[in-house]
Amino acid sequence: MKDTKYLEILKAPVITEKSQNAKAFGQYTFKVDPKAKKPEIKEAIEKIFNVKVKEIRTINVKPKKRRVGRYTGLTNRSKKAIVTLQEGQTIELG
Repeated sequence: MKDTKYLEILKAPVITEKSQNAKAFGQYTFKVDPKAKKPEIKEAIEKIFNVKVKEIRTINVKPKKRRVGRYTGLTNRSKKAIVTLQEGQTIELG
């Protein structure tokens, strides 16, 4: 059973054309908790997927303005992590 602490850090994989092309270089993109630090993200990925992480780059995604009728608001802020795995390591994302 996977530890719930790690599942709270990793929210979901990012499945876009750009992130799918990065798989050829051993890079995977995940949405993560905005409060998570790089060592926590690294530990979570290594424990959940049983792989070795080489490098992590994080991106804070700022909220965007959205409008529904006459009401305006902002989307939620989020954080993405681009994870580079060591040579020969892969992650199956279903």
